[in-house]
Amino acid sequence: MRNRRSQYDVTNQVDVSDAFQVCNAVLEILRDIYPNLSASASTALKAAFEDCHKLFEGENPNYLPCDTLYHDKQHSLDMTLALSRLISGHERTASLADRLGAERAILGIITALYHDSGYIRHINDPHHKNGAEYTRTHVSRSADFLKKYLNKIGHGEYAKIASNMVHYTGYEVAPDNIHLPDDKTHLVGHMLGTADLIAQMSDRCYLEKCRDRLFPEFVLGGMAVQIDANGNEKVIYESGIDLLRKTPLFFANEVEDRLNNLFNKVYNFETVHFDGERKYIHALGQNQAYLKKILKSEDFDAIRREAPENYGTRNFPGLDEYLNHKPKKRQTQ
Repeated sequence: MRNRRSQYDVTNQVDVSDAFQVCNAVLEILRDIYPNLSASASTALKAAFEDCHKLFEGENPNYLPCDTLYHDKQHSLDMTLALSRLISGHERTASLADRLGAERAILGIITALYHDSGYIRHINDPHHKNGAEYTRTHVSRSADFLKKYLNKIGHGEYAKIASNMVHYTGYEVAPDNIHLPDDKTHLVGHMLGTADLIAQMSDRCYLEKCRDRLFPEFVLGGMAVQIDANGNEKVIYESGIDLLRKTPLFFANEVEDRLNNLFNKVYNFETVHFDGERKYIHALGQNQAYLKKILKSEDFDAIRREAPENYGTRNFPGLDEYLNHKPKKRQTQ
């Protein structure tokens, strides 16, 4: 979609940088598939979105604003909207006995909202300059946040479920060790992990964000360099351009395996919600195809969309050094 705005979802209708717009869109979906959705459930969900907005914007007195570049509020809201659409597709086709139900759906949505809360620093954190330094442990930190949050809002009975389910968005816990009460809740977890991938990889500015935002996060998070048992360093990503060069292989070897095998192709539920269209998968495929074209031509200046600013782009330490780095073109044989 050529005219899709950079801060909008795959339909170009919802501003996914706006928690209140996304909340309304999600509630509309839930009320459509659950006509008897209670007023208390709607109120709880609205409060979760408002609390999420406050957390990311630094309006929660216990936390600093979200200062990561790539894993920001827009991504969390975008993936939450994607999750609600996958749930919608499932519920429209499932038998009454196989439906997830509003309770599981809402728990999944709250988990989605806070799945990257582990990147956000506590107000008294004296050891870290930026939330990206928590990259390796951010999912476990998100699990801890969800436990505390659900207990705080009076839903402690769901705390353990959410704190386990959130691990479907990361690599810190092996899938076989993610313990949930039943297959339906695992299915919500598969949708959660899927939404995380398809939302970010279908983002209109995905390539720009990988080059200019994800790479700096990887550097601070210790993901750009690997240190072996002998203390020797191995460079994994030399630059944002190098990360882009390695993205097609990552997609083919890792993302497709997670989407198709670990998560059992639940991305197909979007076609039911969108009346036969594959909006996320189509946009994701467009980004991958364009990246391959760029890699073939080595014309990285063609990646020039302007991603919306966030708190991180204004406060990330040494960001100009990353953005001004111009790697040499590879020599052809």
